[in-house]
Amino acid sequence: MIAKLTGKLDSVGEDWIVIDVGGVGYLVFCSGRTLRNLPEAGGIVSLHIETHVREDHIHLYGFDGVAERAWFLLLQTVQGVGARVALGILSLYAGDELTQIVAAQDKTALTRVSGVGPKVAGRITAELKDKVAKMDLGPVAFNAEVSSSAPKPAQGAAGDAVSALVNLGYGRADAFGAVAAAARALGPDATVEALITAGLKELAA
Repeated sequence: MIAKLTGKLDSVGEDWIVIDVGGVGYLVFCSGRTLRNLPEAGGIVSLHIETHVREDHIHLYGFDGVAERAWFLLLQTVQGVGARVALGILSLYAGDELTQIVAAQDKTALTRVSGVGPKVAGRITAELKDKVAKMDLGPVAFNAEVSSSAPKPAQGAAGDAVSALVNLGYGRADAFGAVAAAARALGPDATVEALITAGLKELAA
């Protein structure tokens, strides 16, 4: 199985590239995010590879980092999410954004991806909630119960701060991320008012 490819970037398509490795061209499917980080044609590219072997084809999927590859595999554990849909999600959202979306249970954000309807979005947020809960999101990870050891007052303050920002018209995932950053900066004893103020600054940055 191919795990990594390093070679010359031969050509680029809408969702694929060809990497020339010693005169052999490998067709590799990539997310839009990975494609945007590629060098000019002729440059050297090195990608982590996930190999899918089927009866009628062998497909290679390439990623410019191990985190994106891990999310690619994690997303496909959800019924209704295949390789192409997973790439579509990763084209729109980076790993840290997906972590916030799942933790915030923001199904609306996922439906912005082509091929992801409300049912699939609901399954992604529901089924990955516990897996994302193992990731380090800081003391604001109250909805996903990410940090059971975090002080309860901090969790309550963070929850109230996110609700306040959502009521002001901000998206739940954006509000969640802003309050998470504010909570990391201010510490576990931050008040709701302080988290809202700092969160607004994060959103305006």
